[in-house]
Amino acid sequence: MVYQYLSLQSKSGYSMIYFGSYEGCAVKLFGGVGDFIYVESERGLLCVSVGGRLRVSTNEIYVCEEGSISLDQSMVVWSNSSSTLGEQRGFAVKTYFQNGESFVQTRRVFRRHFKIPRNQPLPSDNAIRTWVSNLEQTGSTSKIRGGSARTVRTPENIERVRQAIQKSPRRSALRHATRLAMSDRSVRRILHLDLHFHPYKIQMVQSLNPGDYQKRIRFCENMLGRLEENDHQINNLWMSDEAHFHLSGFVNKQNFRYWSDENPRLLHETPLHSQKVTTWCAISSNGIIGPFFFENEAENAITINSERYVSMILNFLTPQLANFPVNENTLFQQDGAASHTARISMNAVNALFPGRVISRNGDIRWPPRSPDLTACDFFLWGYLKSKVFEANSPRTIQTLKQRIRDEIESISINMLREVMQNFKFRLQECINNNGGHLANVVHKK
Repeated sequence: MVYQYLSLQSKSGYSMIYFGSYEGCAVKLFGGVGDFIYVESERGLLCVSVGGRLRVSTNEIYVCEEGSISLDQSMVVWSNSSSTLGEQRGFAVKTYFQNGESFVQTRRVFRRHFKIPRNQPLPSDNAIRTWVSNLEQTGSTSKIRGGSARTVRTPENIERVRQAIQKSPRRSALRHATRLAMSDRSVRRILHLDLHFHPYKIQMVQSLNPGDYQKRIRFCENMLGRLEENDHQINNLWMSDEAHFHLSGFVNKQNFRYWSDENPRLLHETPLHSQKVTTWCAISSNGIIGPFFFENEAENAITINSERYVSMILNFLTPQLANFPVNENTLFQQDGAASHTARISMNAVNALFPGRVISRNGDIRWPPRSPDLTACDFFLWGYLKSKVFEANSPRTIQTLKQRIRDEIESISINMLREVMQNFKFRLQECINNNGGHLANVVHKK
């Protein structure tokens, strides 16, 4: 005989696979991938979403993981496919009422009408009873899977959440949930699924004093003018700064988790005063000078004062500059730290770059509280820290220092030139924002 359906049973019920017309053939069932089971027969490779481990319904029960099954006349011939089953369900329910609600008589008529052999299974009492119940409750033999009615995500609660967020957009979802007497999960579902809100991260920037705005505008206009007069000036500018690299790195406690079936009672120890290195670098389109580590003979980080800064200028920066093109137009930038602007420090820097020092007391006045305008702050330090502590954080000061050296050497000239072009873009953005924070740079469109 010719059969078209194979019935597969899973934890969630029956799922049908259509093979086409054939007379008994070998079918191989392969292990599932996710909720999918792949079935191979003489007709080719087929796939169905069933979920869970399968059993093949024949006269015997088979637990199918891998192997082959020979299908013959013992296979199920009534199916759960949407088109065929609708007709079968409707006929079974009609026959049930026409024959005095008799399950036995219903199956007899069902077998004759659909020409099912006597050795083949028929709808059970429970199946017929379910179809009748569904028809009486929903008007259809198929149960409507609409889910339960919403009890929290109602139009009223959605509007309450909207008004609460508009009033206090910086308040956490958990605190909103507490004030609204709703669960945190419900509030978050309303925010994401109904209001389509997103929790944007607030960027941290340095606070500006009232007098800083005009100083920032004057500096940006001065620098843009110089860059426009000389197209090569952007490649003839050194920007310098220092930063601390802590050996312990940074642990985000919110994301620091240990998944287990029981609490392992783990503690993450961090020293009160973590070991660190104080690193100085100068960056330009032509390369990076550094790193220079401010440390004592025991390789412990030391505070930068004017004497140590001058020593670095004379004994490290000066010989390093010989490896780069430096001329009468080369500019050197440093921020307004006290160790940089002390008289002996300014004398040392002016001797190297006469009339071309960008600093608080320099030839070009560097605006205070402006890390967003220096390449070391808006690029180099963040980039290096993300790479140095990316994986397998260093455990010794020597390893930490070598990681910094290696990452600096890996920065390409093309990347440096893009960074310096970004500095030029930031100058214009600062002017456009009347000396304020660079919103279009911090929050990229």
